[in-house]
Amino acid sequence: MAIPPSPYDPRRIFVISFPALPFAKHKRALGVYVAGALFALAHWIFWDAAVLSAHAQPPRSAPHETIPVHVTFLDWIPGICSTLGLLIVNMINKENLKGAGSAASFGEDGGVIWRARLFLFMGFALMAGGLAGSVSVLVLKYIVQLYEERFVYYGYANVAQNVGLMLSGIVLWIAQNTTGEYEYNLTL
Repeated sequence: MAIPPSPYDPRRIFVISFPALPFAKHKRALGVYVAGALFALAHWIFWDAAVLSAHAQPPRSAPHETIPVHVTFLDWIPGICSTLGLLIVNMINKENLKGAGSAASFGEDGGVIWRARLFLFMGFALMAGGLAGSVSVLVLKYIVQLYEERFVYYGYANVAQNVGLMLSGIVLWIAQNTTGEYEYNLTL
């Protein structure tokens, strides 16, 4: 007489198990595609605001008025910083970050580990600085000046670009750290 299988598994965290998804075996490729889509969407949102700013016209009721604000190079700087940070973070070899011991160990591979962690910090600092810069530009250039909503959109687009770039970097980092369908980790 066989014992019926128990639904309880001591390795599970939750009572209700997560259903198996049909695309779970392609999670690495899916993560890379989602990160690329977020990257493209982030830049598209900001470019839309830049094009709207370049082609802004005064209202027909007052054709002699000037447009109060445009997207300038100041608006581009946070996106450039976030993009550079994203590139730095995702160009680092993840194997160089895994090191035994503390940061004070400068043995054979200690310098490589330390430099990889330093560049990782610099990349995340660039992304965080880009986000903080875009929020600063939004507040100081668009909200404090009390412009119309159609002009404040330029600042919102800048913040949305930087949030999208940070999310893209996070998704790509997670996707690169997962094992692929045909990848095996054999350790002796």
